[in-house]
Amino acid sequence: MYRLPMGVSIPEAYTIRRRYHIFMWRLAGSIILLSSTFALLRAEVRKLTLKQTVGIAMKQNPDIVSARLDEQQAEQAVRIAKDPFIPKVFVGSGAAYSYGYPMSIEGSAPSVFQARAVASIFNRPLSYQVAQAKEDARGRALDAASRSEEIALRTASLFLDAERAARAADIAWRQVESARKVAEETAVRVREGRELAVEARRAELNVAVARQHAQELEGQQEYAQRSLSVVLGFDPQDQIEPAKDERALPELPASEESAAKIALENSREVKRLESSLLAKGYEVRANKAAWLPTVDLVAQYGLFSKFNNYEDFFRKFQRHNGQIGVSFQVPIYAGAASAARTAQAELEVSRIRVEVNRTRSRVALEARQSYQQLENAKTAAEVARLDLEVAREQLSILLARMQEGRVSMRDVENARYTENEKWIAFLNAQYAVERAAYELAWRTGSLMGLLL
Repeated sequence: MYRLPMGVSIPEAYTIRRRYHIFMWRLAGSIILLSSTFALLRAEVRKLTLKQTVGIAMKQNPDIVSARLDEQQAEQAVRIAKDPFIPKVFVGSGAAYSYGYPMSIEGSAPSVFQARAVASIFNRPLSYQVAQAKEDARGRALDAASRSEEIALRTASLFLDAERAARAADIAWRQVESARKVAEETAVRVREGRELAVEARRAELNVAVARQHAQELEGQQEYAQRSLSVVLGFDPQDQIEPAKDERALPELPASEESAAKIALENSREVKRLESSLLAKGYEVRANKAAWLPTVDLVAQYGLFSKFNNYEDFFRKFQRHNGQIGVSFQVPIYAGAASAARTAQAELEVSRIRVEVNRTRSRVALEARQSYQQLENAKTAAEVARLDLEVAREQLSILLARMQEGRVSMRDVENARYTENEKWIAFLNAQYAVERAAYELAWRTGSLMGLLL
């Protein structure tokens, strides 16, 4: 807080306080400007092709990394489920001095050294749990692959958006130049009295509208490039600049029926649900198997000592002792919980079956829709191409007439402005076709082979 110095009048204090506030505002502005400058200096522009961009996304995208970690966790869950069937060996010592009868220590006779081994030989509930864990791991792998395909499609879409916006912005700035020339000529005609003043203002409005459109496209380009940087796992300040490369449309299904059939065959979402259905089936069988007997391997060895008084209470004493065999357990009454768990799992199986059927119908429908969208985009691109050809021919005619003095430069620049509009429309239609093609490839499960 600023304090008034001793011996200073109110007007002087007001002036000093005003200067203080101005100084603080300038200081804050300088700090913000320096921070922005340092951020811009740290920003990096990377020029990549589409395949390079998708390749980096497959390695560094946070969602893909998270899905792979989930997949690894599922693989470790399989190892945990298998653990009871792997023999385990424990060694230790129960050495103790005995006074009187050698009593047991934690269920074993006193010994200098002891070892025991345990393992499950026959345990159907645990066997089904292992099978369930394997299916869960397969489902996680399918989910990770599905997540990778979604990120690949998103990366390709952002790449196309950035590339389209950059090319459209170049054309839009050419439109600004054409509109500016028209405005200059209109202003001359207004000064000469051959046009009304409103025409000059209309021409200035056209320049402002064209500049606004160009700036909007540049904003779209920057946003797409920064979004692409985030998808690739880079800093949001960085930008990914699409590099020019020749890309041909991928080979896609020849008909709508073929697209739906291939999509159903390759749908990872359907396969993941089917894997979940199998896993729940194993859970039902594991709960039902709780009534079956179990067989475990048991083996142990003990090294006894004479100071535990074994010779005083047993007719024969030997230092080395061991046994090996199997342990049987037959459940007589396992309670009502097992039956309740079985019923819950069976209800879940029924729910997943309904979900599988619904997903199959949706996948087929979406594949058909994607195929129709691709065909519609191709038709729209052809219309845009013909419209562009007409505009170009019209411009050529006006250029020839201008050389003959039959039309003004304003007419030519207006036609050039219209031609640039047709170029932007044709460019948008081309990218709409490419995006629709990649989406159909994603629906049919062939996208990764096209982009990697």
